[in-house]
Amino acid sequence: MHVLIIEDDKQAAGYVAKGLRESGHTVTVANNGDDGLMMARSGNFDVLVVDRMLPDMDGLDIIKNIRKEGHHTPVLILSALSDVGHRVEGLQVGGDDYLTKPFAFSELQARLEALVRRANPETAAKKFRVGDLELDLLTRVVRRGETAIELQPREFTLLAYLMQHADQVVTRTMLLENVWEYNFDPQTNVVDVHISRLRGKIDRGFETQLLETVRGAGYRLVNS
Repeated sequence: MHVLIIEDDKQAAGYVAKGLRESGHTVTVANNGDDGLMMARSGNFDVLVVDRMLPDMDGLDIIKNIRKEGHHTPVLILSALSDVGHRVEGLQVGGDDYLTKPFAFSELQARLEALVRRANPETAAKKFRVGDLELDLLTRVVRRGETAIELQPREFTLLAYLMQHADQVVTRTMLLENVWEYNFDPQTNVVDVHISRLRGKIDRGFETQLLETVRGAGYRLVNS
């Protein structure tokens, strides 16, 4: 799933984003309400995580705006305000769920996945399949045909991202932002090294090669 986190606390946003990415999900972060509202309006997300207390715009105002404009993306509200009145208010303006701080990451992830399942069951798949390659997000098992493939955590996250974007060209910048959480290019060959290792594990010894380099653009996992 593709998650938009609208949260001004960069440490909190980073904690949630890191956990979701390690689980194979795609995450975009907005650190203020204006940017968050603009991104939410794009409709390119499966679910939104909205902090209620933002410095430039109340999180409830973001929800009111997107609902008024006809956007139905599920919204999980995060807030330190925990009394019943605040929770009811958040749900009445268009929030779909309300989680108070502090929270356990496992609960947040489970709530997000439940929201996506209810909104659009086919987008909440726990498994990705590209050709005869299969990745299971829950068990973290990867197989190509009958062959089990052992991946390191970063390799697993990289493959999950590529499989989510099968048949699309994925750029180096996209991988740095979504797999390594870099908002800048560290000028290292970290992407190339991991792509090479991953290719060796999922393609070596198989007749059909799935992971290809698109010269001057990036990489693509081909759904053969």
